[in-house]
Amino acid sequence: MVKDSLRFIRKMSSGKLKNASQLYASYHYSRMKKIARQYGLPMSISIEPTTACNLKCPECPSGLRSFTRPTGNLKRDFFKSVIDDLQSHLMYLIFYFQGEPYINPEFLDMVNYAHSHKIYTITSTNGHFLNDQNAHKTVESGLDRLIISVDGTTQEVYEQYRKEGSLDQVIAGAKNIIKWKKRLKASHPHTIFQFLVVKPNQHQIQGVYRLAAEIGIDEVKLKTAQIYDYENDQSLIPTIEKYSRYARQKNGTYAIKNPLLNQCWKLWHSCVITWDGKVVPCCFDKDAQHVLGDLNKQTFHEIWFGAKYNAFRNRILHGRDQIDICTNCTEGCKVFA
Repeated sequence: MVKDSLRFIRKMSSGKLKNASQLYASYHYSRMKKIARQYGLPMSISIEPTTACNLKCPECPSGLRSFTRPTGNLKRDFFKSVIDDLQSHLMYLIFYFQGEPYINPEFLDMVNYAHSHKIYTITSTNGHFLNDQNAHKTVESGLDRLIISVDGTTQEVYEQYRKEGSLDQVIAGAKNIIKWKKRLKASHPHTIFQFLVVKPNQHQIQGVYRLAAEIGIDEVKLKTAQIYDYENDQSLIPTIEKYSRYARQKNGTYAIKNPLLNQCWKLWHSCVITWDGKVVPCCFDKDAQHVLGDLNKQTFHEIWFGAKYNAFRNRILHGRDQIDICTNCTEGCKVFA
């Protein structure tokens, strides 16, 4: 954890810190005055390498093949143009939105480009493409943080959520990463086993900590699951209350725990860019229903400071519970580790 933190700090600059302070000030001013003001540029973006995925997870649009938006891969030249425009204020870059990043054949080249511009880079993977060659290239790319989804410690439990996945393949991939970190004498990427807590796997929480320790993974994070039809289907909602985003009501139904306050830090400091250049407010807009701009037609500055983006921020400040992607959101809820 210390090495990871130091790696992040070394990529800071006075310009990035000044921009972050502007974001913080504009967010709190907007909350206080109930009118959206934006003084800085995003210190974080998520960019989508691909919408394709090899698995069929039941609560994922990629897995369900349920997108109404186009599918495809992020192009390297487009990605470079985004980085060239935003690099001076970006503290970190998340190579993930929907899909499995390693399916994009240019993914690690793009990671390396961001790394060369001193941007802290993160990706999340289901772990099925971490063969020896990709593991080697991952370490060499300069990727700072690698999140590997491990939602069970036995194949029987793992595959109940990670449909058509192989736990053995994921474990082998994680071992490849650790092997190449040692061979190249690298402290990066900081490796995380992410365990999505659902009812079928909640009894294996302690087991994933043991598995991570055996392999040499740096950290384990427990993540609560977003359930789309939580009112009618509780098959995945954990019975261990603290790991559930939903609370059982007296009448037996479920409701989201989050009180949905009229505020959202994400709308001031970050955004999501789809593989084809659409800018959407956050990772909860999985099907890009709230497009705030198109980088194929506008500059990022025009979008970020534009009337459409500001109108969405104002909607957050005055009626977040009236926005569809916000009603099943956990922004501000505790994240367990």
